[in-house]
Amino acid sequence: MTSEQTCPFAIDATGRDIQGEAALLRARGPVTRVELPGGVPAWSVTDHGLAKRLLTDPRVSRDAYRHWPTWENGEGEFARTWSLAIWVQDRNMITAYGAEHTRLRKLVAKAFTARRTAALRPRIEAVTAELLDRIAETPAGHPVDLRAEFAYPLPTRVISELLGVPEDLRGDLLSRMHAIFDTSLSEQEAGANLEALYGLAVDFIEHKRRNPGDDLTSTLIAVRDDEDGGAGLTETELIDTVFLMYTAGHETTVNLIDQAAVALLSHPEQLERVLAGESGWDDVVEETLRWQSPVGSLPLRFAVEDVEVDGVTIAKGDAILISFSGAGRDPKVHGETVDEFDITRPTRRDHLSFGHGVHFCLGAPLARLEAAVALPALFARFPGLAAADPTTPLRPVGSFVSNGHESIPVLLNA
Repeated sequence: MTSEQTCPFAIDATGRDIQGEAALLRARGPVTRVELPGGVPAWSVTDHGLAKRLLTDPRVSRDAYRHWPTWENGEGEFARTWSLAIWVQDRNMITAYGAEHTRLRKLVAKAFTARRTAALRPRIEAVTAELLDRIAETPAGHPVDLRAEFAYPLPTRVISELLGVPEDLRGDLLSRMHAIFDTSLSEQEAGANLEALYGLAVDFIEHKRRNPGDDLTSTLIAVRDDEDGGAGLTETELIDTVFLMYTAGHETTVNLIDQAAVALLSHPEQLERVLAGESGWDDVVEETLRWQSPVGSLPLRFAVEDVEVDGVTIAKGDAILISFSGAGRDPKVHGETVDEFDITRPTRRDHLSFGHGVHFCLGAPLARLEAAVALPALFARFPGLAAADPTTPLRPVGSFVSNGHESIPVLLNA
């Protein structure tokens, strides 16, 4: 074992250069020791093939309660104070293991069907048109923040309506949810945000019990495991599942639309190619997912038993951090031009940005649909769209989990 594998690399909690950090980690080997905020040790995986194997390995779990001794079943001081506790403490399908995961995913899948997703297209198109109409009212020469005015409100409105979140609750819920992606928050800040967030979530669930409707949350409240005759979601599982679907249902899509728009604006030859019909918008979406995964790295997974990988032993109980950004730029898969944005790349669809295996994202079809509607509509409406100041680098959001920009200033007709 090399010193690079044993000496921990401190993950930048601010996410200032997710891709640069992933390249440094890859240079240390396919799996290497890192230190997360709070001094938490983990193994970082940037190798595409290894990540894919671990994502399907039954010896790797996402259940901190069963398989991470450091977590102490959520009852110790660490669980109460760690700034990233939200990423492992939830009780929903994304953190469940084995039979529990199967049970929870089946219950959610009953509510989040392909039919329900496909039926959203007209609504996505309507919201897209409404947002573009509003943007078009911007006085000539005034910049528009494309993230704040388009990439963010489209997915948040769609998922809010899908879950039946009333408008008067959306602002507070979304701001609190956005804060959990700020991985540089202090223990006190993260704890206060989490307490406020769960208070809002409980209020929302109670509201839906009193006012059920034709929405996903009402379905989840009522859903039962008909095949096995067992109970549906527990109260904790219900709250954490709605919480999961609300956060994952918008943050990744916001970043996907954000990164795709930025990529096309900074690669006009690629934009010209798709506008000429030489490539499809789906090619833009898939290459964006590979080139700038909406999720940089996702805490955490755990070794159920000792796992030998490439001469390294990930010991039972060790934490594992999958770098989806790193896997998307693995030169062994995508070649030496891996850092270039190329919508003609033969391997553009060979990415892990929505996960892999049993934890593959149920919302992937919705995210792809939203991006496939939003991007062509944006560039058709504003053919002169350009960066407001191409000489000034865009600032990333303060996170090593969420991979997007704080703002995207553009001119509608440069």
